[in-house]
Amino acid sequence: MPLSPDLALQGAVLARLAADPVLPALIGAPPRVYDQPPDDPLYPFVQLGAVETRPWGGLDAEGIEHVFTLTCVSRFGGAEEAKAVMAAVRCALDDAALTLTDNRLVNLRVVYGDVFRAADWRATFGLLRFRAVTEPQ
Repeated sequence: MPLSPDLALQGAVLARLAADPVLPALIGAPPRVYDQPPDDPLYPFVQLGAVETRPWGGLDAEGIEHVFTLTCVSRFGGAEEAKAVMAAVRCALDDAALTLTDNRLVNLRVVYGDVFRAADWRATFGLLRFRAVTEPQ
């Protein structure tokens, strides 16, 4: 059975971030990128967030548009660390030519970014929203 496009994309994104040469200096080696962070995580880390998928026309009307977020969670005491991690993630993924299992990546772009404090002011969040389009191979 072919791998679903959203799982194929998630796997390729995680693999690219794990192989990035800059991220270990910022979020540990191997890079702390979680689908679900541990109960007592080391900071900073990147967390996979919301994912939306919808049909996309493409050549045979079989494409899928994916919108997903990656969030840096920092306790540095300001926005500097979150912004640095966001910049590294953006460089690693924006317009990246990722190889997907059973699918083809048409494009991958950052469409939104935001940095904000948690309600308790203990953490700073750096959010990047991506848009990707995939098609079956």
